Amino acid sequence: MRNIPVDVSALTFVCVSPPRPKLVSQDTGEVKVDRNGVTVFTVGLSAADESGRVELLNVAVSGDPEITVGQVVRPVGLVGFPWEQQINGRLRWGIAYRAAQIVPAALAAVPATDEAGNAPAAVA
Repeated sequence: MRNIPVDVSALTFVCVSPPRPKLVSQDTGEVKVDRNGVTVFTVGLSAADESGRVELLNVAVSGDPEITVGQVVRPVGLVGFPWEQQINGRLRWGIAYRAAQIVPAALAAVPATDEAGNAPAAVA
């Protein structure tokens, strides 16, 4: 199966559903684990571009990413891969997403200001 790397540099991601263990089977409740025996979690993310278009993605990640709903995050090593399957005689297809990690987005450095709201002068 071919993985397609996703360029996340121009996108802003927000967690819209909390991490939850991915199930192998809804019937048995068996939880999916990766090759190393680590539980795989599914996280709902919104991805917004600069023009305001928003897509919703469910992203799989090994281990609990410890993020919360509403938090701005960054998926590291995000890849998509196409899938298709027959369900009740109907062909279904889509793109599944997986990331190596999902981490909180780094806060931008904000220059300190004085009481009047002025930024300090640059030192030569």
